[in-house]
Amino acid sequence: MSSSKSTKPDAKPSQRGRGADVFTALRNMAISYQMKPGERLNELELAAQFGVSRTPVREALTRLASEGLLMESTRGYVRKPLDIQEMADLYEARMAIERECLRLAFERASEQQLQDISEFLTASMATPATASSEKLVELDEGFHLRIADMARNAELKRMLISLNERLRFIRWIDMENVGRESTQQEHSQIVDALIKRDQESAQAVLTQHIGSRRERIVASITQGLARIYL
Repeated sequence: MSSSKSTKPDAKPSQRGRGADVFTALRNMAISYQMKPGERLNELELAAQFGVSRTPVREALTRLASEGLLMESTRGYVRKPLDIQEMADLYEARMAIERECLRLAFERASEQQLQDISEFLTASMATPATASSEKLVELDEGFHLRIADMARNAELKRMLISLNERLRFIRWIDMENVGRESTQQEHSQIVDALIKRDQESAQAVLTQHIGSRRERIVASITQGLARIYL
């Protein structure tokens, strides 16, 4: 993840006074940990920052808590801490959802979808090696969401999107350690297996691709906390 302040999402919504913009801005702040772990969020200060009443701020915070990014305390809402067990659970859930999406993709994917994901992979491989980890994670998520589209199950895709948001900060850090080359190579192997109708090979590569040992999660959280408090 780039250490430049300019890579962080803009805290201010594009159209002041709109609840959807407030929610999007606060979600981006939570995902990128501009809200520090355990930090209490002041509704009045946030409302003043966005130029809105407390109502859209409170609604946004409530929604973010329901999505697992914040938690409610006796003093209001706070950013959830980076927790090793929670991250391990999220990776495990992502693995289960992605494996099922891939299984369904073998049953339901159209020839056009197979062509589209091949073209997406080719285009993403042209991304410069100097690209930020944020960009590389965005491309990785795009690849896996295309597999979810092939599965033709809106609920599985919705759950995957939610998991991606909760894991994104750790994945930015992890991407710096794993690197672009191995990620793209595994994507290529999955696409080849889809085209050849080789589900066993595709599932094996996917498991390796997503699998994250507890030690790696610990390392990413340690690095992430250092970034947050720099």
